[in-house]
Amino acid sequence: MKLGLKRDEVRLVQYLPEWRTEFARVKEEMMHETGMSDERIEHIGSTAIVGIKAKPIIDIVVGVDDFRRVTEELFTAFRNIGFLRLRVERPESIVLAKFTDDTYEVKTHYIHLTDYKGELWEDLIFFRDYLNQHPHVKAAYEKLKCDYTAQSSTGITQYTNHKEAFVKDIYAKRKQS
Repeated sequence: MKLGLKRDEVRLVQYLPEWRTEFARVKEEMMHETGMSDERIEHIGSTAIVGIKAKPIIDIVVGVDDFRRVTEELFTAFRNIGFLRLRVERPESIVLAKFTDDTYEVKTHYIHLTDYKGELWEDLIFFRDYLNQHPHVKAAYEKLKCDYTAQSSTGITQYTNHKEAFVKDIYAKRKQS
């Protein structure tokens, strides 16, 4: 299994069951290094949606009590297992990434550090579970992603924007239930 994308690269690969194994391995490392409990570390993103094409990067959401007050000790623990804080500014999360080597050119994993059971946490988990439970929605999401990559292999911001309305529609379903 080969993980990783360069900066601004957008590429989809066939679903691999090994993604779940890799997530479980990294989760164990996180729990050991940080002392965090099992329920605060979840596999999200397309590699957590069984059977669809995905960018070969493992996305993980990590829930903390207040992401705005994360201690330096937690960042050190993540650094000890290869995760570095990115300069990405997000309103509801802090993003960390793991790279293939010290050139920092190819990212293989992301951590989205956010408030445990907060709005973003709940949206990300709901999205994963909803798509895994609704094959027709899962297929529509995969088609949407493939439509973009048929046109371009770069532009991560544009790729994210291309999917935004679909994703927000799924998030809205959580609030309706």
